[in-house]
Amino acid sequence: MISKLPILSILTFVVAFWLSPNDQEKKKIIFFGDSITAGYGISLEEAFPNIIQKRIDSLGLNYEVINAGLSGEASAGGLDRIDWILQGKPDIFVLELGGNDGLRGLSIQETEANLKAMIDKVRQAKPSTKILLAGMQIPPNLGQDYTESFRKVFAKVAKDKKVDLIPFLLENVGGEEDLNQSDGIHPNRAGHKIVAETVWMYLEKYVK
Repeated sequence: MISKLPILSILTFVVAFWLSPNDQEKKKIIFFGDSITAGYGISLEEAFPNIIQKRIDSLGLNYEVINAGLSGEASAGGLDRIDWILQGKPDIFVLELGGNDGLRGLSIQETEANLKAMIDKVRQAKPSTKILLAGMQIPPNLGQDYTESFRKVFAKVAKDKKVDLIPFLLENVGGEEDLNQSDGIHPNRAGHKIVAETVWMYLEKYVK
């Protein structure tokens, strides 16, 4: 999931601080994640956060989606940069990190600690923020024990921190050749449409 910094994602976030007064009245949804959120291999417009923005706009809801995805990001990197991102005071925060930790075989205990620390920081910045944690799964390359422990860590974090969980962000997409790019990891345009539907099932109650 390693790629160059998605400049448009960061610019989108920065511009949010310079909106007109009317636009500033919109509530903010921040998608904070890695290359899946950033739309690796496709345009930012085709990534699932933007698809969700289009759905929100079509329903006339007063929310602005900010794509703060960064390709190659592991949970430790997210923890390092989250304070800057939280200057936007989000009303809804979707945390999609940890996948790169699993692909690299990093300590599951450290991943858990980093995810929990990020959730704590969101609550410190704005206690009323609704937090949605996106679960991830990995191929069994590193052994069944690691794979299963990794899968379970997201549910554990969600339970311990009392946040809602998307059990598997890539439900009905992961492992499907026609819905992924040639690397077999990153969703293609069609895959992102399905990911958007999966996220919307859990996000909808917050925005309506």
